[in-house]
Amino acid sequence: MKRLPIIALIGQTNAGKSSILNRFAHKNIAIVAREEGTTRDNVMATIDDSFILVDTAGLKDPTDDFEASIQDQIADAIDSADAILVVLDSSKYFDHKDAKIAKDALRSKKPVYLVLNKCDLAESLPITEFRALGVDPKNTFYISATTGNGIRELEAAILGLGSLAPVVTGLAPSSSAVASGRSQNGASNSLKLALIGRPNVGKSSLFNALGKKQQAIVSSRQGTTRDINRVAVRYKGREIEILDTAGLRRPGKREVGIEKFSAIRTLAAIEEADVCCLLVDSTEPHVKLDQTLAGQIVESGKGIMMVVTKSDLLENAEPTNYFGEENIKNRTAADFLLDALERDFDFLPYAPVILTSSETGANVTQIFELALEIDKARHTEIPTSELNKILAEAVTDHIPAGLKNTRPKPKYLVQTDTCPPWFVLHGHSLGLLHWSWKRFLERKIREKYPLIGTPIKFSYRSDDK
Repeated sequence: MKRLPIIALIGQTNAGKSSILNRFAHKNIAIVAREEGTTRDNVMATIDDSFILVDTAGLKDPTDDFEASIQDQIADAIDSADAILVVLDSSKYFDHKDAKIAKDALRSKKPVYLVLNKCDLAESLPITEFRALGVDPKNTFYISATTGNGIRELEAAILGLGSLAPVVTGLAPSSSAVASGRSQNGASNSLKLALIGRPNVGKSSLFNALGKKQQAIVSSRQGTTRDINRVAVRYKGREIEILDTAGLRRPGKREVGIEKFSAIRTLAAIEEADVCCLLVDSTEPHVKLDQTLAGQIVESGKGIMMVVTKSDLLENAEPTNYFGEENIKNRTAADFLLDALERDFDFLPYAPVILTSSETGANVTQIFELALEIDKARHTEIPTSELNKILAEAVTDHIPAGLKNTRPKPKYLVQTDTCPPWFVLHGHSLGLLHWSWKRFLERKIREKYPLIGTPIKFSYRSDDK
């Protein structure tokens, strides 16, 4: 799979950016209100497996440090995104703030689209009133996030961004990639490994340990890393590029300053990486955000391993201090930790877990071993004959349930792509397949082909309407 492009919505408050995001996503993701400045943090959504749309906070006067940090957030969105949508209220004449936003976007040399929202209002101004902003008229769109007018045309323009357009647009990829034995993105020999996690979980220390030199600033203060640090190493003849990202906290807990604009860079690192290391702090194992980050990695189709940091602190720890359970004979704090991770991440049974310590160097090199193993699994190609044996066994063991007079009938299964492995199930009335049977089929595939550390994707082709 090619990296999904990141499209940033920028503009002043109350221009309708959140409404546009909700319209594209077909559901209410961002909060919409008449009051200005409702959006404070970046809100993002993957649109039809084609691109990632990011709604940023609206530009306001920097009356305090908080509002100033929002301006930094917009600047970071311009810097990190692949294309920029400058959103204006078409019922108002643009002012110097709008002009500055458009100028900064054009200065980035990235594709810029001028989106004139609220065209359904009677006060909507003609397009000629906005040409002074300098955006190509061909890239100017009148839309209404309320009625949906112009949304299709804008989406078509985004998907037509040439090199930015993703290979996958909601449908299974061509089988030519599998037949040629390469991934659709050109398959270079370099493996990109991203370190993903919350602030102060030990990403920069692990980054330095993996790179064997002091590349990143390490501090006990949360949010020290802002940019994506990179270092390339060679391991067993393979070049591995390690990406160290800024940590993410829950949106409501993000502080003014650096953490306000780290989300887009972290998302960009996930999309760029082949394999992601989800770092979990051994002293704080039960954190919901870790599961959220894992979900983002899986949704992006990237390889994943769970790396428990600061494992040296477990040696003298009492299990009851961490998990509130009684200490059982011959059970260590590490054993209890692994049990807790198995419960919290039950949706990732295929993700390997490794205990590491940047201080002692324990198991740090094993991360490279796992990364190569996961990358190999991501390139796995399963013969169609084997897949259909698995499918036949799944149907025999558990007949798919349906309606009273209609039952889904899976016929055959084929693989159409790798990185991650992508399978297409053909049959009749597949729209009736329950999610539990789809999970059952995935489990059957993994019983014979473990596909360690890699999610798998499914598409369904039904021969009926």
